[in-house]
Amino acid sequence: MASLSDLLVEAGLTRERLEECRRLAADSGDSLDRVIQQREYLSEQALLRAYAMHLGFEYRESLEDITVPPAFVHKVPVQFARNYNLIAVEQSDGVLKVATCAPLDPHPMDDLSALYDSDIEPLLAPRQEITQLIGRAYRHKADGVDEALADVAEDGDIAGLAESIEEGEDVLDTSNKAPIIKLVNTILFQALKLRASDVHFHPYPDRMQVRFRIDGILYDMDPIPRKALEAIVSRVKVMGKMDIAERRLPQDGRATIKIGDGEVDVRISSVPTTQGERIVMRLLDKTARLYSIGEIGLSARNEAMLREYSAYNHGIILVTGPTGSGKTTTLYAALTEVDTTEKNVLTIEDPAEYSLPGISQVQVNAKKGLTFASGLRSFLRQDPDVMMVGEIRDLETAEVAIRAALTGHLVFSTVHTNDAPSTVTRLVDQGVEPYLVSSSIVLVIAQRLVRTICKHCRTIVPMTDEWAAKCRKLALNPDDLGGQIAFGTGCQECFNSGYAGRTAIYEFMEMTEELRTLVMNGSNATQLKKKAVEGGMISLRADGVDKIRSRQTTPDEVLRVTQLDMG
Repeated sequence: MASLSDLLVEAGLTRERLEECRRLAADSGDSLDRVIQQREYLSEQALLRAYAMHLGFEYRESLEDITVPPAFVHKVPVQFARNYNLIAVEQSDGVLKVATCAPLDPHPMDDLSALYDSDIEPLLAPRQEITQLIGRAYRHKADGVDEALADVAEDGDIAGLAESIEEGEDVLDTSNKAPIIKLVNTILFQALKLRASDVHFHPYPDRMQVRFRIDGILYDMDPIPRKALEAIVSRVKVMGKMDIAERRLPQDGRATIKIGDGEVDVRISSVPTTQGERIVMRLLDKTARLYSIGEIGLSARNEAMLREYSAYNHGIILVTGPTGSGKTTTLYAALTEVDTTEKNVLTIEDPAEYSLPGISQVQVNAKKGLTFASGLRSFLRQDPDVMMVGEIRDLETAEVAIRAALTGHLVFSTVHTNDAPSTVTRLVDQGVEPYLVSSSIVLVIAQRLVRTICKHCRTIVPMTDEWAAKCRKLALNPDDLGGQIAFGTGCQECFNSGYAGRTAIYEFMEMTEELRTLVMNGSNATQLKKKAVEGGMISLRADGVDKIRSRQTTPDEVLRVTQLDMG
């Protein structure tokens, strides 16, 4: 039998690189195959073929022709299969064949051996093939669904079953509840446990796909059989006090659920599609703690700037960015700096996401005529010092906010634009006079959220050509990183993504006299940005580069969220 070294060299790995990888593996405690993949010295397929020949295992380029027996699916939790990227595919004569892409990881193999009371015979295949096989195998398996469907069929009244919900019920309490209710509660509990911000129920011809948005990225969870669609949609609609009989029009609803001692607000949206109704549930944890200015990822310079302007007696501070970019967190952090014992603080929000101690919060109610503009106008009769309006969406709201700022009040708000300079020109485009914009705005903050490297699988390796090219796209000299790059290799703690948690990158634009003059003269966003950068503004990308240098995130993440920001 050929030695592993010879097989790796034959596959294309030079002996110098092989020795280098062996030293790195010894120093880091990682396996040799993992180090080789991290360094990208061999393709995954070439590496697995070499190991298969050395260890005498079978190797397959494709697993499309494999059908996993249902008994295997019911015996092994899908999370175990996903975490370790393996799945049992065959058992005969006391030997269990297991498809895997990690032949040198003995622990999950030992667990399967004990579970099945069998010896293990690995079948090596690329990671993507195994991931797809797991998806196919578990597509028709969801814990509790079969029992739920049986009960629905026996009861014969889906609407009645769904309406058995009690308002504000605890999702951990599933005793004596209908199976469909238990199923939806279980999905919500899993979502909260995994820090998901949104839960998607997406109908397909052969299934209902459950998806969680975690750290801004959607992940497929266990699919649910198509026949459960109607019962689940009805259940969620009842939770949101929506019309379960209306299936042709979009609907919105809200609910409150309990989890232990905490409460979670749920915003529900249903949309009729050609495959059936699609549901999205946004989860807002009411008990989540508020962050201070020092905890939201600001550089020392930006932190000092936000503290300074939050103490102003008048003017407008605007935060801009796409939906889900952390704008509310930044605004709330700024409001926590205001001394509510000395100042009267009011907010109008849609919705009021979290409770702010000492602050009067009002929620938009468009059906009753309570809008951002009308709420802000009423605040002016409440002897306010500081006001926050959730978003400046139209000319009316902008004019009221500016009038408030020019009459001795500090106003916080948000606008949807790509960067800080564009925020100023957006207000002018809405119809606000340039002289009003230039005289009222004191600070504009643009921001994005980037995923942070998972602390459980973070590794630091020598810079590769691929990483260097990504750095250059960000105007970052790879040599400035000391010839090394940090990233997450993927583990069970981070869904094999390499990321866990998020932090923000920022662009702070102070309205200096030079910028005010440009606004008065009708300058465009490009001209404003040029002057702001000349005056010391750090762009979104530049702030992201600082977080790459500090090994909080990767070039991939900064490129992903700043595609339209070329500064």
